[in-house]
Amino acid sequence: MKKKYNEIIASLTDKELLYHLYLTQIILLAISFILGFLLFDHFSYLNQIHLGEIDIIAIGIPAGFTVVIIDIGLMKWLPSSYYDDGGLNERIFKNRNVIHIFVIALLVAFSEELLFRGIIQTKVGLILASIIFAIIHYRYLFNWFLFVNIVLLSFFIGIVYEWTGNLAVTIIMHFVIDFLLGIYIKFRRSADDHEQGGKTRE
Repeated sequence: MKKKYNEIIASLTDKELLYHLYLTQIILLAISFILGFLLFDHFSYLNQIHLGEIDIIAIGIPAGFTVVIIDIGLMKWLPSSYYDDGGLNERIFKNRNVIHIFVIALLVAFSEELLFRGIIQTKVGLILASIIFAIIHYRYLFNWFLFVNIVLLSFFIGIVYEWTGNLAVTIIMHFVIDFLLGIYIKFRRSADDHEQGGKTRE
């Protein structure tokens, strides 16, 4: 199954990968709209987005930075196989400019937090929402470390949501994580390419 998945990813162009990424986020937003209509009166879950609260800066941003620092540390310390997702994240981010990475991170953070925290966690609880969140990230199912990582991350974000009661906090937290890791992947890859080029010239 993993081999088949990797073959499918390898067969797609970067443009096709981006198309599927944006399509997935649109589908998540559509699901949020449908479930919001069915499960909440007057889309009341949107009332959990409080843009003016200090928690967005005081909790959301530092929590996002903390996750990124831990993740980058683990990337450097652990064997590369632990973070092997079939090369999808690298292909998504390595050739994007910073503004495009910003847009991708913002869209993903908004659509996923709206659905998984604002709707699913509110209705079925933290644990089940975290498991569903991990399963949706299909490529991580083939790597036990990434699967555990994404479950724990979702659980942590869910706890932050339970603590603050503010969906804007987790959206910003999720955005910071995706944006900074996207930037890291982009410039790490550029540095690796530059280093390889230097070795070749020598």
